[in-house]
Amino acid sequence: MKTMTMKSITTKTVKTKTMTQFQIEPIGIIHSPFKQKFAIPRQPGLNSIQSSIEILTPYDTNEAFTGIEQFSHLWLSFIFHENIDKSWSPQVRPPRLGGNKKMGVFATRSSFRPNSIGLSVVKFRGLRQKGDKIYLDIEGADLVDQTPVVDIKPYIPYADSIPEAQSGYAQQTPENKLKVVFDDRAESQLEILEPNYPDLGRLISEVLSQDPRPAYKKLRNDAKIYAVKLYEFDVQWQVNNNTCHIVDILSLNA
Repeated sequence: MKTMTMKSITTKTVKTKTMTQFQIEPIGIIHSPFKQKFAIPRQPGLNSIQSSIEILTPYDTNEAFTGIEQFSHLWLSFIFHENIDKSWSPQVRPPRLGGNKKMGVFATRSSFRPNSIGLSVVKFRGLRQKGDKIYLDIEGADLVDQTPVVDIKPYIPYADSIPEAQSGYAQQTPENKLKVVFDDRAESQLEILEPNYPDLGRLISEVLSQDPRPAYKKLRNDAKIYAVKLYEFDVQWQVNNNTCHIVDILSLNA
């Protein structure tokens, strides 16, 4: 996995017609279970995803967060840092359409954009201090570990929720595609790990029930064993009869 240095993010500038320059600096870094992009939910909201935002200096002051406890949800603006050096295309193939139909990039939430900026809404779980560091604990973030956060705003229901809004090809909540079962070996491994990772089983089930395989493999049996990195573990699985079988949970540090 390519590591994006902080300098390469903070020094990127954009010029307007008046030649004004804008500089974006991360205010925090995400710590999440996802160590790679594969299998990250395509939208936020899974309750099993527990993450935190480490606030960076000089923004790590309690005064900057006075009143944030009054809000249940937050908007996060962030950088798709793993894509920042990659080219964009005016048309992309949304996974929601099976990867077979092209749409304009601005009619999608593709991470391959002219400017690598993303937006997610998350549940706010609390503000805590650990040593000289400030952390925001959040739930439901669809973000890879170490994602730079560039802004945090409160979610305001009367302004941000529009019941009559139309959303084209993504009007309905996608259904989970796979039943998830833990084979005997994985079940035994999970029992050992759960005292330290109490949400691991639920996280694995919620993430893999959405079937993160390529679109052309959906609803097909598949002899291939896939792997997804969650927390410090390599979770190995395969699909048979619309059931995702968890076959192994291996330590990445072994």
